[in-house]
Amino acid sequence: MSTRVSLRSFVDKNRAVLLITAAVITSAPVLASPYSDINVAAAASPITVQSLRGNVSMLQGSGGNIGVLAGPDGLFMVDAGIAVSQKKIVDALHAIDPGKLRYVVNTHWHWDHTDGNGWVRRMGATIIADKNAVHRLTQTTRVVEWEHTFTPIPKADLPNQILSADKTMRLNGETITIRHYRPSHTDGDMSVYFDKADVLATGDTFWNGMFPFIDYAAAGSIDGAIAAANDNIKLAKNQTIVIPGHGPVGNRVQLIEFRDMLVAIRAKVAALKTGGKTVDQVIAAKPTAVYDAKWGTSVIDGALFTGLVYRGV
Repeated sequence: MSTRVSLRSFVDKNRAVLLITAAVITSAPVLASPYSDINVAAAASPITVQSLRGNVSMLQGSGGNIGVLAGPDGLFMVDAGIAVSQKKIVDALHAIDPGKLRYVVNTHWHWDHTDGNGWVRRMGATIIADKNAVHRLTQTTRVVEWEHTFTPIPKADLPNQILSADKTMRLNGETITIRHYRPSHTDGDMSVYFDKADVLATGDTFWNGMFPFIDYAAAGSIDGAIAAANDNIKLAKNQTIVIPGHGPVGNRVQLIEFRDMLVAIRAKVAALKTGGKTVDQVIAAKPTAVYDAKWGTSVIDGALFTGLVYRGV
């Protein structure tokens, strides 16, 4: 069984969850890809706002989670979501604070975090991203697991502040630190830390309660994912609120639990692969079995995650 088949079967079995409502299910294309299914889900889903601490909030409902810092200096967003959610995101931002959108950080290049770049640029925001993430946005990339080929985005929609080193900013009384990871989920991942609020946005280096996707097409790896998980644990304190790339708001205990899961599954898959088993044989052995009930009920199931780990050990 290939990882592509695994994701397709998982999406089919869980279409009701992914597409939010029965009405969306019945209108979804019969041969839709996981990529298009997620876009349809974003079009149907409301944007929910969760106040975290101080003037930092989290938006959910448009692909990846979105962090928002509000205040008299204007709005600062972490990730831009999927473009079909524009009106709902703008309405949510205005409900938080009617001020101008000033900055948006792309934590990495994936469309569910960057597809909104066009409208945020048109609103006059500065988009900040890692140089490798910007490079990916200018390339044609096939991501087999999503059954989609990503093509270069328009030049006018690209990030216009490109980072090759960490950056510290002051806005709305906050010290904001933007840090780079080594290649992990992709080769252009960054975190954002709001010091006064003690809120850490990790992008897709942390999926709370879910197996993560590892983008080998963009130099990601299981070893890099574990290293990033360790970096997040070092950054977080006992009271730190964590905005994950996907899943509910988290904390340092959940960061550790996520790291431990990655390490344990990597060890099991590596032992089976070293023993000469093929990827299909390793998937059939179900090395994620004890974790599936908790971590394998979202977009990435145990079979797909096993295949991703196998590629990197």
